[in-house]
Amino acid sequence: MTNHIRLISIAFLGVLLFSCQSKEKNNTEKIGYVASESIQEKTDLQKSIDRGREVYDGFCVQCHLPNGKGTRGIFPPLDGADWLTEKRAESIHAVKYGQSGEIVVNGVTYNNVMPPMGLSDREVADVMNYIMNAWSNTQDKKVTIEEVKGISN
Repeated sequence: MTNHIRLISIAFLGVLLFSCQSKEKNNTEKIGYVASESIQEKTDLQKSIDRGREVYDGFCVQCHLPNGKGTRGIFPPLDGADWLTEKRAESIHAVKYGQSGEIVVNGVTYNNVMPPMGLSDREVADVMNYIMNAWSNTQDKKVTIEEVKGISN
């Protein structure tokens, strides 16, 4: 009788162990399936913004600062700047060719020189997309390479 109970116990443990492994495998498959469904590719705009952040960090951050606030009266803010939204073509022109002369941003006059950075049309589009979607800024329309190409000096 003792051997009979031992065999039943071993069989029960075997069934239990097999059942646990089977459930674990099914859960892993489900998790893997759900995870792969939830991962979405970045949009073209998101990719442009990521590239633009690198351009900003390399060329713009020194004057306009990491927070995009600039220095009042010297370097205009980019965060919440009405000039970016109300003067889109002029903003692209400034990034592409530089800016000199008086401009008014959020009611404050700036009269400094921003030299041309020598950026490609793609870099200009990317940094504009970053700036126009960073901090408190949001844009509805993506800046495209074609739009940048259409801005002449």
